[in-house]
Amino acid sequence: MTNTVRPFAFAAAAALATPALAQSGDALFAHKTITINIGNTAGGSYDLYGRMLARFLGRHLPGNPNVVATNMPGAGTLKAANYIYEVAPKDGTAIGIVTETLALEQAVANPAVQYDAAKFNWVGRFATSNNIHMQWFTSKVQTIEDAKKYETTVAAAGAGNLSEVIPNLLNKVIGTKFKVISGYPASAEGMLAMERGEVEGSASSWAAVKTGKASWLKDKKIKVILQDVPERSPELPDATALGELGETPADKQLLGLYASGGAIGRSFILPPGTSPAALKALQDGFDAMVKDPEVIAEMANVGLDLEPRQGETLKAEIARTLAAPEDVKTRAKALFGR
Repeated sequence: MTNTVRPFAFAAAAALATPALAQSGDALFAHKTITINIGNTAGGSYDLYGRMLARFLGRHLPGNPNVVATNMPGAGTLKAANYIYEVAPKDGTAIGIVTETLALEQAVANPAVQYDAAKFNWVGRFATSNNIHMQWFTSKVQTIEDAKKYETTVAAAGAGNLSEVIPNLLNKVIGTKFKVISGYPASAEGMLAMERGEVEGSASSWAAVKTGKASWLKDKKIKVILQDVPERSPELPDATALGELGETPADKQLLGLYASGGAIGRSFILPPGTSPAALKALQDGFDAMVKDPEVIAEMANVGLDLEPRQGETLKAEIARTLAAPEDVKTRAKALFGR
């Protein structure tokens, strides 16, 4: 009789186990709060994309967690990168959005880097990024060629931020005369300084400028003189691309390395050692979110680009940057005194 009953006992146990496992999966983030740590202040594209994620991600995750955004500016977003790497919990409840040059800053030995970019986990990417450099309409400098003739003051947001890195790089490689005024928390404050006349130029993402400063473009208050991409964007056909500059093959290779970060763009990182279940749930949730018709419509409504890429592809991009030729990395280190 025992032998007859046992199969039914196993079947009953299996039937009970299946809902339990499903419930466990469904409850992965139940009653939890996920925090999006934005490496810049409010108003820029990091903030715009970070808050878009906070608004929509929870509905695509098991347990429908609460998702909030908080700003953690500092060191050109590297403060937030270091926090995610060293301090943040590894259960999927801490996500970061930081500079697209995350791997490059490590490769050229930025002293603010306290992470190994190869060890981050990646949730996904909303869009590529096009960082732009602009001059106020009253400035003598209205082109990159002008910047070789005249000194011009530009606002910068720290050693890990392209607003500081690129002008200094161009001064040393092609002979521009940018006078970098550092210490602004992020691009929003730099643009305000430009508007007030404290500096003549500033930098931000094209996404933030075209959505938040459309009146400047309409009224011709600014001139975009450079975009940190390999080739000119169709939206900015008259602005020089960083990948075009450089007189020698070595110069072009170096500048091309700095132009390559746009592929990482506005992406989201998780700490090393994040639990596999949480990582998969977040990657799957992100992939579902960027296909959500409401998300697509909302991003179009506010003028944010949507060019999604999956997390594992981003991890491969990071590996390629870290594997840049040693002579290129050595030259970059020497130029910045590292």
